[in-house]
Amino acid sequence: MRCWPPGSSGPPTECPTVRVPGCGRSPAADELSQRLAGVLAVIYLLFNEGYLCSAGDVPQRRDLTDDAEWLAALLARLMPAEPEVLGLLALIRLHRARAATRFDAAGRLVLLRHQDRSRWDHAGIAAAADLVVRAAQQRRPGPYQLQAAIVACHAEAPSWDATDWTQILLLYDALLCHLPSPVIRLHRAIALGRVLGPQAALDETDALAADLDRYHLYHATRAELLRELARPAQARQADERALGLTGNPAERALLEQRLA
Repeated sequence: MRCWPPGSSGPPTECPTVRVPGCGRSPAADELSQRLAGVLAVIYLLFNEGYLCSAGDVPQRRDLTDDAEWLAALLARLMPAEPEVLGLLALIRLHRARAATRFDAAGRLVLLRHQDRSRWDHAGIAAAADLVVRAAQQRRPGPYQLQAAIVACHAEAPSWDATDWTQILLLYDALLCHLPSPVIRLHRAIALGRVLGPQAALDETDALAADLDRYHLYHATRAELLRELARPAQARQADERALGLTGNPAERALLEQRLA
């Protein structure tokens, strides 16, 4: 079998068969879930590092995203009855379906609301959405399935304003049952703002200050909400705080553009 996914930076070679004492058995049923969760987490981290690099001047690393998708697809072939595997593969493919519009010709980050949806890979979106449906039919919801469903809502919407924000809000409520993290609550607050208005979203966001004060996207989100509420001076302070907390070149360029 191949050791390396096609199109990646490494050469395709044939893997030798190596037998390691104690490593030849399949994991027991009670071990599989924990091991699978760890594998999925590593694949998703690999994808995220490639999708928006944490260092350097290159905004995306296609080799890393290629490898992450290849690994997720391999798992889906090996474990077709595992809904979280299908959910992760769908999540990766949904993100990649709009990758061509995430940066402009100058390499600047383009936010979702401003992306040219006509350039998205709509066939890829439809195929990934089918994976979400297949996973949901197994009635074992999990965080990757729910995140994929949220991204599918965005990807299938004809415009930012026509997005089904109520459905997204409900999906975030479900996701919080699996991942009760402040970052998920921040994303939920953004959806809440589209349903109930920016003040409701700002109230929810401000409640996360103690947990997310060192997180640049927390301050960038507050800046957006403050601008919607016609509070430009406070919005500028929030953007300056966000700029001071990120070293990502694409994100810094976007924040500097706002401040300019």
